[in-house]
Amino acid sequence: MSFFKSMDISSSGLSAQRMRMNILSANMANASTSRTPEGGPYRRKDVVFSAKPVGNPFEDFLDEDYGTQLREVNVIDIHQDTRAPRIVHDPSHPDADKNGKVKLPNIQVMSEMVNMIAATRAYEANTTAMNSAKQMATKALEIGR
Repeated sequence: MSFFKSMDISSSGLSAQRMRMNILSANMANASTSRTPEGGPYRRKDVVFSAKPVGNPFEDFLDEDYGTQLREVNVIDIHQDTRAPRIVHDPSHPDADKNGKVKLPNIQVMSEMVNMIAATRAYEANTTAMNSAKQMATKALEIGR
């Protein structure tokens, strides 16, 4: 495996986790949004990841680590939550219906914070892996001096 493959894999993880953190931030920012351009309350979103093989089959066959299939991360979808919104009684709210009920997003801020911490840790792990590969490549170049 080359240093570049490991950097590509770490880079894909960084991009995927950055996208995840952006979506989680949007969810937390819109936890009280009762009106969207699409109509109705904001719908929670979540990122769907997929593992994509790195390289091509011929390279994998010639690679001395044959049998170890390397994969990088891809964001394949932004899933929108289909659960019903929370209904709160607040007659003074501008979006309240005739019974004083307001539809709000079904977002648990604490769950979003836990997911944000997990995404941050995964981002940090990918950064560490990227830096390690970079240091190994630098040391390999220094050997040739």
